[in-house]
Amino acid sequence: MNRDLRRDLYAVAAAALLVVAAALVGWSVQRRDGTLRVNWPPLLADWDPHVGVGTPAAVLVAAAVVIHGPALADRSAWRTLLAGVWAAALAWTWSLALIDGWHRGIAEQLTTRQEYLRVIDRFDDIPAALRDFTGHILIDTPDNWPAHVAGHPPGATVTFVLLDRIGLGGGGWAGAFCITVGTTAAVAVLVALRVLTDESLARRAAPFLVLSPAAVWTGTSADGYFTAVAAWAVALLALAVSGRRPAYTGLGSGLLFGLTVYLSYGLTLFAVIGAAVLLLGTERLRPLPYLVAGFLVVPAVFAALGFDWWEAYRLLVTRYHQGAGGVRPYAYWVWANFACTVLIAGPATVAGLRRCGGLLTGRRGRLTTGAAPRLALLALSALLALLVADLSGMSKAETERIWLPFVIWLLPAAALLPGPRVWPAGQAVLALLLNHLLRTGW
Repeated sequence: MNRDLRRDLYAVAAAALLVVAAALVGWSVQRRDGTLRVNWPPLLADWDPHVGVGTPAAVLVAAAVVIHGPALADRSAWRTLLAGVWAAALAWTWSLALIDGWHRGIAEQLTTRQEYLRVIDRFDDIPAALRDFTGHILIDTPDNWPAHVAGHPPGATVTFVLLDRIGLGGGGWAGAFCITVGTTAAVAVLVALRVLTDESLARRAAPFLVLSPAAVWTGTSADGYFTAVAAWAVALLALAVSGRRPAYTGLGSGLLFGLTVYLSYGLTLFAVIGAAVLLLGTERLRPLPYLVAGFLVVPAVFAALGFDWWEAYRLLVTRYHQGAGGVRPYAYWVWANFACTVLIAGPATVAGLRRCGGLLTGRRGRLTTGAAPRLALLALSALLALLVADLSGMSKAETERIWLPFVIWLLPAAALLPGPRVWPAGQAVLALLLNHLLRTGW
């Protein structure tokens, strides 16, 4: 066993110990006073071994990607690879979701759990609802919004309102929308990797972007949709700063970044990843006017309709501490959040990030020279964004769902690993175990 592989395994073992520690300490705290507000710490889940209609498909998809994925990713035409990755990600995510059955796994997620569909009738007049949105954020206000509606800018809710308006109402359509859109995030990451690093590394990352343990949650929450919007914003920015039609791609990136911050307040931290992309670009200034112009569109529309983002965020901070966020102990979650991250990112990502750190700390000269260091910089920028989110105290628990948009930018770190089949197999096994042994809250 060579030294690098031994260090990879040490990193994975340390990450596993972090998860074990989070579980043991968490169970102790939860039994003592119930302040964690989760039943199977560090995850919002319950122990419930089960199989479902999606089980055979999930096993078959995992086996097919592990056995054939690396070779197909290496020799397929680029556009064929992109289509294949999306198709495989769709199959993987759908099959994982259906392990819990159609109703619990998909249809009820955005109604009884994430609550967006419960308030659609209050958006019959969208401008009026937006003008009055901040008046219902706090718990002690009349007709206060459910937790997830209050906890996000109204862009998330309006999305499902518009789906309902075009005849795609109900939890089934909403779940199908989140899975279909959310799985395109893998394609967006590949597009960005190809222009910011090189095509070879992008191809090596493809199986890891498909067989992600994060798919357990991508298929059951609106955060999968948020992940795709943010990922395409970054991908278009990568194209723009690499000189690919910078006017159009810069404008498109700005529009999606603007939408991103109206889907989730926490996704403003994508500015950290955006800054890394700008640093890696060869034409950083030319697309900036288009990027800024595009970014201003969505805030201008919401402001014209009467929604004040800053006031809403101020009230959200208060609402957060009125609910579970005010009870959950910061001293536990400030480190246990990363145990959740280990579980959704998987052992290959942990080992890949270990190599990323080694590439940057041991490198002399420009950090943006060479494909591998450029990949490392991109992945570690996402890790930095997570660190800021964690220290803020506004991400206590449930980060297996909340941090999905950032985690997808950690997954490509696994492209730095040798052994094209062993590491993806580890990712798949972890995802299958999580989905079959636990009833996740999302």
